[in-house]
Amino acid sequence: MAFSERDLRDALGRYATGVTVVTTMTPRGPLGMTVNSFSSVSLDPPLVLWSPARKSSRFPAFEASSHFAIHILAADQRPLAEHFARNGDFEGVSHAPGIGETPLLSGAAARLECLHAVHYDGGDHLIVVGEVLRITEADRPPLVYHRGRYLALPD
Repeated sequence: MAFSERDLRDALGRYATGVTVVTTMTPRGPLGMTVNSFSSVSLDPPLVLWSPARKSSRFPAFEASSHFAIHILAADQRPLAEHFARNGDFEGVSHAPGIGETPLLSGAAARLECLHAVHYDGGDHLIVVGEVLRITEADRPPLVYHRGRYLALPD
């Protein structure tokens, strides 16, 4: 390769993304992960994808999950993004049960409750495809991630 892993990360960091927290229920309780590798796949059927890193300690739980929820964070939810980037526990984080007992966070710009439909090898990540079962939306500006920083879009 004519470029390093750092070169690739820097180049990809120039692409602004939304910030999501993906949650699931495990035998040990609720678990969450901050993710910016999220994309729509299909409208019919309604499919989305996200990609957890294999090196994450939370990876096995998300690989095995039957259901998960993708929370598209609002601009004022940076503390939530930072919390779930550090660890996946729900200590001090309020939530309600959703489809498949998936923990649901309040206040997101949008939330997609999904059935874990299929997953594919994606190198050092897993490509998880979810069938969207339920959508919740709020008229809130999104939290954005660009070049290693959280940003809010101007009104």
